[in-house]
Amino acid sequence: MNYRETDPEFAERFEHFAFEEVPHEEGQQLDEVTRHMAILATLLGCQGVDEFKLELPRALDAGVSPVMAKEVVYQAVDYLGVGRVKPFLDATNLILMERGIRLPLEGQTTTTMEDRLEKGIQAQVDIFGDGMKEAWKNGHINRWLAANCFGDYYTRTGLDLAQREMITFCFLAAQGGCEPQLIAHAGGNMNLGNDKAFLVKVVSQCLPYIGYPRSLNAITCINKAAEARK
Repeated sequence: MNYRETDPEFAERFEHFAFEEVPHEEGQQLDEVTRHMAILATLLGCQGVDEFKLELPRALDAGVSPVMAKEVVYQAVDYLGVGRVKPFLDATNLILMERGIRLPLEGQTTTTMEDRLEKGIQAQVDIFGDGMKEAWKNGHINRWLAANCFGDYYTRTGLDLAQREMITFCFLAAQGGCEPQLIAHAGGNMNLGNDKAFLVKVVSQCLPYIGYPRSLNAITCINKAAEARK
C-alpha cells in the first residue's frame, strides 16, 4: 500500500517525524547502526512485523550486518517467546535470501550444553554484579534464565554485552507491562556504559514505533534506575 497516495497528509507528517525530525533531534542522535538495531528490537517488542519488513532493509543498508540482525531476532525469543518471534525470523530469512545472502550464516555459539550454565552465570555477573552468582539456585526458572537466556544467547558473538543489553531494554520497553524488568535492565545497561543519556536517546529514536505512553514509561524506568545508583 502506498500511503503517499491513499493517505498523503498522514504520510507527510509521519515520514517527516520518523525519518527527519526524530533522527536529527539535537542531543538525541545515535550512530546509524545503533539506531537501527534499537528500532529492529523495538519492532519485535511491539509486534510490528509489517514495519519490521520495511525497517530491516534500511538497517542493512545503514551498516547493520546480517549477523547482527539475526542476533537481535534470536535474543528476542527469551523476552517475547518464540510464538511472537517466529514471524520476524521468517521475514528476516526471506529478506536476507532476497539479497543473495546464503543461509545459514556463520555460527556464533561460544558455549556447549555442558558449560552454558556456568558461562551464563558469568554473563549475569558481568552485567548485574556479584549478587547474581547464586541467583540461578532460586528455582528452576532462574536456572533456565542463567543457562538458556544468558548462556545460550548473551554469550554468542555478533553483538557485545552492551549491545545485547540495549536491545533487551528495547524488547521490554516496547512490549509494555515489564516495568520491574525494564528498571533492572536499565541498571544493567548503565553498568556496561550505556548511561542514562544514551538510554534516553534510544527511547527517543524508537518513539515513532511504540508511541508516547510506552516511551514515557521507559523514561520513568530509566530515571528510577539512575536514582537507585546514587
